[in-house]
Amino acid sequence: MTLRFEGRTAFVTGGSRGIGRAIVEQFAEEGAKVAIIDVNEEALSQTAHELREKGYAIYTKAANVTVAEEVENAMEEVVSSFGSLDILVNNAGVIRDNLLFKMTDSDWQTVMDVHLKGSFNAARAAQKHMVNNKYGRIINISSTSALGNRGQANYAAAKAGLQGFTKTLAIELGKYGITANSVAPGFIETEMTRDTAKRIGISFEDLIQVSVAQIPVGRSGKPADIANAVTFFADEKSSFVNGQVMYVAGGPKN
Repeated sequence: MTLRFEGRTAFVTGGSRGIGRAIVEQFAEEGAKVAIIDVNEEALSQTAHELREKGYAIYTKAANVTVAEEVENAMEEVVSSFGSLDILVNNAGVIRDNLLFKMTDSDWQTVMDVHLKGSFNAARAAQKHMVNNKYGRIINISSTSALGNRGQANYAAAKAGLQGFTKTLAIELGKYGITANSVAPGFIETEMTRDTAKRIGISFEDLIQVSVAQIPVGRSGKPADIANAVTFFADEKSSFVNGQVMYVAGGPKN
C-alpha cells in the first residue's frame, strides 16, 4: 500500500484531543512523522504514548500557540529531529460562548488570540521552512460558525478571519509551492461540543439529536470526517487547490 505522506512531516496545533487527534492519527497512519503542540499536557502525554505504542514517529511539546517564541522553538526542534516541516494544521481552538451583552473583554480576546494570533504565529514560523524547501501545505481549521452563530460573536469573527487569512496566504505563498486552504466543520462530536451542551443546559445526546435533525445526510460529524478533508488538502496531488474553504457539515452552507 502506498503511504501518501511517507517522508513528510506534519505539525498539528491542539493535536491531543478531538478533531486534532483524529488529524494526527490519519497523518501517522498514512506514513507522516507528526509533531503536536498543545497546552493540555495530560492529553498530550497520553496521545504521544498511545501513538508511539503503535510505532508512529511522534514529537510532542507543551506549547501555547499565542506565544510566538514557543511555536518557533517547537518548529526548530521538529525540523532538527525530523528533517523537514511540510504540513501545518492550525487546529488549536477554544470557545468562550456568550450573548454579546454578556461577553467580557476576556471572552473576546482569548478566542481572538488562540484562533487568529495562534494561526498567524504558526504560519509565519512554518513558512520559513516551507519556502526553503519550495513545498508546503497549510490547512486552517475554520467553522460553519464563520457564517454567524448565536452566542458566538467572538468565535464566529475569529473563524471568519481565518478564512481571509487563508486566502491571503494562498496568494502570497503559492509561488513557493505552498498552498493554503481551510476546512470548516459543522457539528462534530467532540469535547468542545459536549461543553456547548453543558453551557446551554441540555444533555449531549439531546444536542446531537437536535443537530442531526438539521443535517441533510442525517448524521452528526465525527473527527475522522474532518481529518479526511484535511488530508485531501495536504496531499501532494492537491497542488492546484489553493485558497479554498471546504465546509464539512453534511450539507451545503451559504
